[in-house]
Amino acid sequence: MYGTRIAKWDGAVEWPLTIAATLFLSAYAIQIIAHPEGVVDVICEFVLWATWVIFATDYLTRLVIAENRWRWFYRHLLDLAIVVLPMLRPLRLMRFLTVLAIIGRGAGSMLRGRVVIYTVGATLLTIFIGALAVYDAESGAGGIDNFPDAIWWAFVTITTVGYGDFFPVTLTGRIVAVGLMIGGIALIGVVTATLASWIVERVSDQNTLTAAATEQQVEDLRRELIELKEMIRELRPTG
Repeated sequence: MYGTRIAKWDGAVEWPLTIAATLFLSAYAIQIIAHPEGVVDVICEFVLWATWVIFATDYLTRLVIAENRWRWFYRHLLDLAIVVLPMLRPLRLMRFLTVLAIIGRGAGSMLRGRVVIYTVGATLLTIFIGALAVYDAESGAGGIDNFPDAIWWAFVTITTVGYGDFFPVTLTGRIVAVGLMIGGIALIGVVTATLASWIVERVSDQNTLTAAATEQQVEDLRRELIELKEMIRELRPTG
């Protein structure tokens, strides 16, 4: 019963949540990169709060439709943290977790079966959001002072290359770095598994084609033998 309810709810809110997360990310990015003032800043803040209401509504709805609400609650504490923490000013850095979780949940079902597209998209999104988060933490601290450097740092960190030309100096920035490092290790595993799966699939397809061709050749040879027997039978002298 619980699984059916959740599946129906997820299907209904898949696109709205993905759109809301995209708006959330856009407003967050504008605030971090452009440092807007006046009307633009007010609009961005409004978008952040409005989309947060959508995320909170989604969480509460999933809690309500759960058959065993207490069990669902303590098994989804991360979902609660993702909803609550980003709107606390001292923890605004946690906003990037909200974007990753919501977009990942929607895109994961929409791109199910398209592993390569999903992996590349998730990687680029993680790099971009990681760069936003570290730039937000490090701006003015002397570690990473502009967004292009933040993008470069996020890229070399998530790929576990780590040139060391840029590095975070604040505690918050280092927390982001740890997250990207762990994500980079997971990314390497996913890419390796995807490549291995693709190779196995191609080999399997080739073996299937080869087996089909071999069966066809055997069938052709059998027919030729039958025709040859008929010809020999006809050439035999009668009487």
